[in-house]
This record gives sequence, structure tokens and C-alpha cells, in this order.
Amino acid sequence: MVSAGRLIAIVSPESAPIKRIVQDAKEQGGLIDATYGRRTRAVLITDSDHVILSAIQPETIANRLLDSDDEEEGEDDE
Repeated sequence: MVSAGRLIAIVSPESAPIKRIVQDAKEQGGLIDATYGRRTRAVLITDSDHVILSAIQPETIANRLLDSDDEEEGEDDE
């Protein structure tokens, strides 16, 4: 699990700039591979310069973040 407040970006791993970011993080020891051996479908970039590889689609992650925000707002109203 990743703290939603620490995320800066959720992006697809296909572009050359993202591939460079992943490679740089790997060289600096800031890469976290959470794919469990599956294909990387999303790259999460945090405010602490960690880069997290995920096997979940970026849209799915974004929807989960939005759903959790909605639940928190509902709890605040009570």
C-alpha cells in the first residue's frame, strides 16, 4: 500500500522519459518493484523520489484513490 498523500504522479511506463526515471531510480536505490513478476502497467512517483512499479492499470489506481477520497468525505460528514 502507498499513502495517497505522498503520490505525485501515476503514469504509464511506455514513454522514454518514464523509462529513464525508472532506470535512474533503480541506479539510486529508490525503485520499488511491486509487480510480483507480472508486467509493469503503472509507475507511481512519490514526493520522496521513490518510484514504484505496479501491475495494476493507472486508471484503476486513480479510481481507487478517488473512491477512498469519497469514503473519507462520507466519514467526516457523520
